[in-house]
Formats: sequence, C-alpha cells, structure tokens
Amino acid sequence: MTERIGFIGLGIMGRGMARNLLKAGFELRVWNRTAARMDELATEGATATRGPADLAAQSDIVISCVSDTPDVEAVLLGAGGAIEGLRPGALVIDMSTISPQATEAIAGKLAERGVHLLDAPVSGGSEGAARGTLSIMVGGDAADVERAMPVFQAMGKTITHVGGTGAGQTVKLVNQILVVGNMLAAAEALLFAQAGGVDLQKALAAVVGGAAGSWMLSNRGPQVLARDWRPGFTIDLQQKDVRLVLAAADKLGVPLPGTSLIFQLYRTLQAQGLGAEGNHALVKALEHLAGFEIGGA
Repeated sequence: MTERIGFIGLGIMGRGMARNLLKAGFELRVWNRTAARMDELATEGATATRGPADLAAQSDIVISCVSDTPDVEAVLLGAGGAIEGLRPGALVIDMSTISPQATEAIAGKLAERGVHLLDAPVSGGSEGAARGTLSIMVGGDAADVERAMPVFQAMGKTITHVGGTGAGQTVKLVNQILVVGNMLAAAEALLFAQAGGVDLQKALAAVVGGAAGSWMLSNRGPQVLARDWRPGFTIDLQQKDVRLVLAAADKLGVPLPGTSLIFQLYRTLQAQGLGAEGNHALVKALEHLAGFEIGGA
C-alpha cells in the first residue's frame, strides 16, 4: 500500500518538491502558513489541512521543509505541531537545513512517541526542486531510509545515506561551504574578466566546461552576466546556512576563513536590503568594492 504523505512548508523549494510527489502518484496532504500556497497545490490534487497536527494525523510519512531551526521545532514539536498528531511507527523526514545538534534533539523527542526521524536536506536550488533532480543527503537509520526511498526518488536524482541522525545536516553544511566558495570564486573571476576587457560570454563559455567549472558557475554565471537576480536560493536563506556552518565549525574548532569572509560580504548586502535576491548576488559586494559592475558599462 502506498503510504500517505504529509508535506509541511510550500516555499521556494517545497512547492516543487510537493508537486513532484503528486506527479509520482502519492496521496498528499499539505500545510503552509500562507494558505494561498496550499490552494495552489489543492488544484493539482493535494489535500489542504488545518495545521501540522491535523496533517500528521492523516499521514504515514510527514515531510518538513521550512526555513530555520526554530521553524522546524515549531512545526514538529510546538503547540499544534505534528507531534500532536503523529502515531507510533510514523516517519518524519526533515528536509530543511538546520543545526545538526538540534536535529539530534528533535529525533530524541520524536523517539519518545515511537516516531522515527530522517534528516534529509537537499541541494539543487529551485530548479532541482521543480525538475525532481535534487541531491538529497540523508541521516538516520538504514531501515527508515529504505522505507523513504520511493519518496526521495520522486524528488531527487542523487540520494545518499551519509550516516546516522544529524549526518545529513552535517553533509548539507559541507555542501554549503562549497556553494558559497564556488560563488565567490565565480564572482572574482567575472569581475576580473570585466576589468580585463574580454567578452564575458566567451570567457564564461571557455572555462565552464573545464577544471574551473562548477554547478554555481554554470547555473549562476549566466544570471550574473544578465544581471538577473531572481533567486534559486535567496541571500537571506544562504546566510542562515552560512551562520549554521560557522556555529558548527566553532563547536568543532575548525578554521573556515573563506566562509567567514563570505558571511561578512552577505551581511553587507543584507544591510542594503538585498536579502531577497538570489545568492549569486554575492557579486554585488565585490562590485561595490571595485567601483564597477559586471556586464555594466
């Protein structure tokens, strides 16, 4: 029997992920703080619910995909949270990006109710969420991962069980160190190309397929050249993840000088009110320092 899925959080990532579960034929309940987003999915076959507890009472597997650690704690454990409707044997899959330590604490509280937890954050931006090509890094028990695999396969292309509870979140933070580092490198390279007077489109085409290539360069480089700041992932959300990285690194005693620099650069953009722009708008911080724009006159 196909398990009933409940999906909490229909934001920039969650909408596409939930839609792919519907396309795969899952019976889907949804909840989102902004009710209009539920209505959109309801026209495609999902069932809107009154809140996380109501959703959980009607679901075998509950997925959460919300912004930050306090949001996950609220929708899963808070008043009216999923924990009030979950039955023993249910599975919760948290696909948000949050603190690994908080993940372990949440898993402990759910376990007291006989409920299992997988931490399964994702990478691939809104494009991957819409296309069902996300990379999903999963922490938790192997039997729970096997149970969840059909659900993961509806949303992602690369699904990797990386370890026990909290390991998924740790590997996601590894991912985010690479994402922002690649974006900073791309920004510096394009700024240099602009100053050097070369054709930016040709310069990008020359390097994107070689050893210097990366997902960020391939997908965000063209957006930078077009000065298209629509978010696949916003600066505000990216900065939240970088903050999680630095907090975890502090606990581990690991020096991350490059990531720390990027945190400060993003902070300058947030101070300018640019937090809702795409994370590739990191280039604007360098442009401000340089006194000219990439692709500008």
